[in-house]
Amino acid sequence: MDAQLLAFVGIAAGMIALPGADFTVVVRNALASRSAGVATALGVAGGLLVHTALAVAGLAAVLVTLPVLFRTVQLLGGAYVLYLGISALYAARRRPTGRAGGAEGGPAGQGTVRALRQGFLTNALNPKAPVLFLSLLPQFVPDGQPPLPRTLLLAMIVVLLALIWFPAVALMVDRLGRWLRRPRTARAIEGGSGAALTGLGLVLVSGPLLH
Repeated sequence: MDAQLLAFVGIAAGMIALPGADFTVVVRNALASRSAGVATALGVAGGLLVHTALAVAGLAAVLVTLPVLFRTVQLLGGAYVLYLGISALYAARRRPTGRAGGAEGGPAGQGTVRALRQGFLTNALNPKAPVLFLSLLPQFVPDGQPPLPRTLLLAMIVVLLALIWFPAVALMVDRLGRWLRRPRTARAIEGGSGAALTGLGLVLVSGPLLH
């Protein structure tokens, strides 16, 4: 592995590990159950796969260069994250004091599908991702090399890192579940998650990321 590729792995790993909407949704759903947390993590990776495919195909460039289209995606993403945040705040307020309820209701299979969908939409509707990939990936394509194979390799590394990190977060939350699911702790985490997601949603909805 060349030094440039190693540098990219380090930068990409750091960016994926930064707490954000993806991290918050994974933690919140992992409090409900291990399967919900892992499903959310896989959904996030699926959303990243969409962004990397767009970047490799060059479609992300079109999204960024068309302000109206970019703003539309931004509003959709912000509205969805805002919805998740308000839902979490509502759930925290209604959480019973005698037990730590989950983020999803209904049968386990239905909750897992919902968690998978939440993870996917949270990431896929993130308007900052196309900007990130367009600004980061080209810097690690060596001069003289065909851009497509190298960009595809870099994109797959990002998805692989997400497939490692987010399920690991879900499993860690589940392992600490006995403490994290205590009524007061769970309610505080649910409320904190809701506040963080609501704030992120408001930032996305309130104004453009590009000037």
